[in-house]
Amino acid sequence: MRRTYSIIALVVAFGVAVQAASIAFALGGVAHYIQGGGVLDKALVESRQATFTGDLGFPIHGIVGGMVIPVAALALLVVAFFVKVRGARLWAAIVLGVVALQITLGYSITDMPYLGLIHGANALAVLLTAVYAALRVGRPALGRSNERASSDAVAT
Repeated sequence: MRRTYSIIALVVAFGVAVQAASIAFALGGVAHYIQGGGVLDKALVESRQATFTGDLGFPIHGIVGGMVIPVAALALLVVAFFVKVRGARLWAAIVLGVVALQITLGYSITDMPYLGLIHGANALAVLLTAVYAALRVGRPALGRSNERASSDAVAT
C-alpha cells in the first residue's frame, strides 16, 4: 500500500507539471496569434473554434486540473486509511486541501483576476505537498531501522 500511496501522490505532482506546461503552451499560442494579427474576443472563445497554435493547452489544463488531479487527491486520502505509516492520512488530507483551494481559485479567477497570483503560488504548494507525501511514506522511520540493526548485531 505504501507504493500505491506514493504513486498516487506522484500522479498529483505530475499533474501539476502538466498543468504548468499546458497553460504556458496555451498562453504562448495566444500571444503568437495576437502578434500575427489575430483577434481574440468573446465570440472566438465561445465558438470553441480557435485554430491557433496552443489552443489545445486550455482544455488540457481544464481536464487535468478539474478532474484528474482532484480524483487522484481523493484517491490518495482513501488509500491513506490503509497505509500503516504515521502521518499518511494527515499529508493526504493536506494534499486534498490545497487541491480544493486550487480548484476554487481557478474557477474564481474570471470574477477576480488577482486570484491568479495565489492560484499560481498555490500550484507550488500542491506540487510540494504531493512530493513530500510520496517521499515521506516511501522511506522507513529512522529510529526503527537503527533499532533493528542494533538488535540484530547484539543477537549474533
